[in-house]
Amino acid sequence: MSPDQLTIEHHGAALYPGAALSILDDLEAALAGLPADQAGVRLHGIPGLAALLDGTGVIGRLVADRQGENSRAVRAILFDKSATANWALGWHQDRTIAVRERVDTKGFGPWSVKVGITHVEPPFALLETMLTMRIHLDPVPDSNAPLLIAPGSHRLGRIAERDIDASVARCGTFACTADRGDTWIYATPILHASARAVRPQHRRVLQVDFCAQALPPGLDWLGI
Repeated sequence: MSPDQLTIEHHGAALYPGAALSILDDLEAALAGLPADQAGVRLHGIPGLAALLDGTGVIGRLVADRQGENSRAVRAILFDKSATANWALGWHQDRTIAVRERVDTKGFGPWSVKVGITHVEPPFALLETMLTMRIHLDPVPDSNAPLLIAPGSHRLGRIAERDIDASVARCGTFACTADRGDTWIYATPILHASARAVRPQHRRVLQVDFCAQALPPGLDWLGI
């Protein structure tokens, strides 16, 4: 299967070649000065970043066209895999969101704090409405640890840990290779993983979660 055959509806992921090229310089300027060689830097309050990802912009509208006018970026993480930070991540679903503060709410939990940011696992139905975008600031060939996805696994609901391996075997795997400026969008609940790079080079990826739904009264998205 080639990348241009994947669709978000059926496979849970789609590639937008070169979609971010026109704003890469601005993105790199906004992200300049952040720690390098980090497994993941959680971003909040970065001047100019929210505007670059707004739903009316060149990147944000790719998601807004699917989620509607209430679509907004609700969490951002910068990954920088390199020779000195060459990690692997097993198969999993993303199940937490970032909020401004803990407000105990029915259906939300457990809670956690990651690098000073409050996270909570919401009802899975909320995650199923979300989309995640990966903007590639560097090339990601097969040798530089592309994201691995299990196509179609976004339609399996919340997958128990004991069933993950069987679900991956049933769905198969696909390596989301990319050139600089390419953008992948995938259904947030899709099963995904990442291996160690065979020939590691800087592999900067800006990962952004989008949602169009408001949280229950008292809870607020942290945003970016």
